[in-house]
Amino acid sequence: MTSTRRTQQQRRDQAESALLHAAAELVVEEGVRSLTLVRVSERAGYSRGLVTHHFGSKQSLLERLARASQTGFVPGLDGLPPGLDRLLRLIDGYVGALGEVGVWNRAFLLLWAEAATASELAPIFRERDEAFRADLREDVAAGLADGTIRPGVVPDEAAIAIVGQLRGIGLQRLLDHEAVDTERLRHSVTEYWRRALRGA
Repeated sequence: MTSTRRTQQQRRDQAESALLHAAAELVVEEGVRSLTLVRVSERAGYSRGLVTHHFGSKQSLLERLARASQTGFVPGLDGLPPGLDRLLRLIDGYVGALGEVGVWNRAFLLLWAEAATASELAPIFRERDEAFRADLREDVAAGLADGTIRPGVVPDEAAIAIVGQLRGIGLQRLLDHEAVDTERLRHSVTEYWRRALRGA
């Protein structure tokens, strides 16, 4: 009988994943102010030294948590070329993903909302939102270039409006999930942007 030994990298990745999950749970349960390296280590069942080794500081932990909680929010877009189709799939997938208000989605939305008043979070989420808007601007610009988006649409303005709507729906879902039917909403929101961008 053979046993497969995990490599050092696999152990490191598993520990980091457990620590980030513990951090996300603490944010969801008690808010970002409750997040300390000690509490994360206790929640994950690791030593504080390991948490410090992986992240170094609370700020670094928050940065990794922000990235990890947003990564893969809408799967299946990587192979699609920029344009209206990718943009509409992102909108549909984003609203649909909000129906699964798991610990990662909740942690991201709570951190994002907290960034308005928390100086340690503001730069992280400015950067994350700018990256999100940049992807959307790229889609709008590509749609303008190939004629699938009507002339006159301003990529930056469209990107700001789309991010605002998606994040706003997310926060409403977080506060009152019964009131926000994401399965119905994903179709109406996607159709709204299809008409707004195509002009028909």
